[in-house]
Amino acid sequence: MDPGASSPEKQDKENLVGIKSKGLGVCGWILFSFSFLLMIITFPISIWMCLKIIKEYERAVVLRLGRIQGDKAKGPGLILVLPCIDVFVKVDLRTVTCNIPPQEILTRDSVTTQVDGVVYYRIYSAVSAVANVNDVHQATFLLAQTTLRNVLGTQTLSQILAGREEIAHSIQTLLDDATKLWGIQVAQVEIKDVRIPGQLQRSMAAEAEATREARARVLAAEGEMNASEALKSASKVLAESPIALQLRYLQTLTTVATEKNSTIVFPLPMNVLEGVGGISYSNHKTVPNRT
Repeated sequence: MDPGASSPEKQDKENLVGIKSKGLGVCGWILFSFSFLLMIITFPISIWMCLKIIKEYERAVVLRLGRIQGDKAKGPGLILVLPCIDVFVKVDLRTVTCNIPPQEILTRDSVTTQVDGVVYYRIYSAVSAVANVNDVHQATFLLAQTTLRNVLGTQTLSQILAGREEIAHSIQTLLDDATKLWGIQVAQVEIKDVRIPGQLQRSMAAEAEATREARARVLAAEGEMNASEALKSASKVLAESPIALQLRYLQTLTTVATEKNSTIVFPLPMNVLEGVGGISYSNHKTVPNRT
């Protein structure tokens, strides 16, 4: 093993530009002394140019002779910037809303759809955001678009419509892992809308209507079967007690008289008329009057 080779942890740390700190060197210290002396000579005027105010939600990354000072950003409050040798970059630490425009996606079941979403993220390391990527917001925006297309391209249309929360969580995990080197923390990902072609919408509506109609017919058939079984049981009870049928007639008459009392149709069994008016129930012949 080469003793000059660095360990993987050290290589990973060196990949984070700006984290390592080195000395300014002889020329650097000379320029630093000259700048500090110039600030003292022009003190009444230079103090207003050297003092910078950093807000509570901001951090300042100071580069002195091209090197980042310290392993973390400065602020909030007042910071001192030396003239000619110091340059500072302000970084906003508030949550940023990234609106992903509609992306045309071909799903796994060969359906073309348009999906848009929104990503909420924040910068937790101002040094990494400045040193490791040129434009952190533009890079995160483009990465969110690509990740959205890649993830949804592996799903079917039904999975996209039914599992938005799971898909959004997987996109958030992928984005968070990819942007960790940039000092970005993805807080939340939401899929706002899924646009389906009009012809497919009509087909899905027809399919849903046919499914509901078939389910309604099945329920109606089951209801008729249950009603027939109930009527069968009721007929057995009425057969055991003939007087119950007459009571049912009277109950029906009471119900009809309560609702519509203008016209009453009263069914009268034929056996009641036996012996009345010479009518025979069995053979419908006139029975001689036995008086």
